[in-house]
Amino acid sequence: MNRIEAKFKELGARGESAFMPYICAGDPTPEISRKLVLTLEAAGADLIELGVPFSDPIADGPTVQKASERALANQISLQQIIDLVRGLRAETQLPIALMTYYNPIFRMGESKFCKTASEAGVDGVIIPDLPPEEADTLLQIATAHNLATIFLVAPTSPPERLRRIASVSTGFIYCVSVTGVTGARTSLSAEIQPMVTELRKYTEKPLCVGFGVSTRAQADTVAQLADGVIVGSAIVNVIEAHLNDEVAILSGVKEFAAELAHGVKQRH
Repeated sequence: MNRIEAKFKELGARGESAFMPYICAGDPTPEISRKLVLTLEAAGADLIELGVPFSDPIADGPTVQKASERALANQISLQQIIDLVRGLRAETQLPIALMTYYNPIFRMGESKFCKTASEAGVDGVIIPDLPPEEADTLLQIATAHNLATIFLVAPTSPPERLRRIASVSTGFIYCVSVTGVTGARTSLSAEIQPMVTELRKYTEKPLCVGFGVSTRAQADTVAQLADGVIVGSAIVNVIEAHLNDEVAILSGVKEFAAELAHGVKQRH
């Protein structure tokens, strides 16, 4: 059992949903990213989704695209991000899942990536552009290194696909709340509840909902339906609003994340 599985077991025993914020590693700097992970933990985060910046992030909306561009301008690499996690392990045991597109893994090599990431303290990997049909080798290697492989389902996923993804995902299953890209939205999709209800027919694995959750009230609503709530763009917006002020970034993110965490923990 890795940290992700252990965390959901712990929260499930308490009847709580998980709060899982997303930040893009290296935005605006690697050192601030390190501090943000610790700040988010202090604010109530149960897990962290740490984004690996990529030049063509097909699943991400403008907010995360800009964060990726800022991080890439700092020349951050996949190896540096793995090293960032390794350094964090001296300060926190918070579960960390890398959200990365397949190209950086392909360039590093699947075996090297899984081994290096696992040894550094990465707990799972989310790869939006790698379908399970093409992931057999990675699944085998990741399993050998106790690295969770988290796949995404969408409101448009038919029952056969839900069943397949439920069978290969480990750690949790990422439920995309809308058909589209990431980004803060003013209202939640009506498709979340039917998708989660259908998926629960095929699995008892934790289900986490992301894409579009951006307020405490929305987080509260999603926490009633799912085992975890993922918030990304709304947090990245806080970072972007204070790019040249580290103190404001950390304090703004902490205040906002604490509010979101409180919403998630309203589950009953």
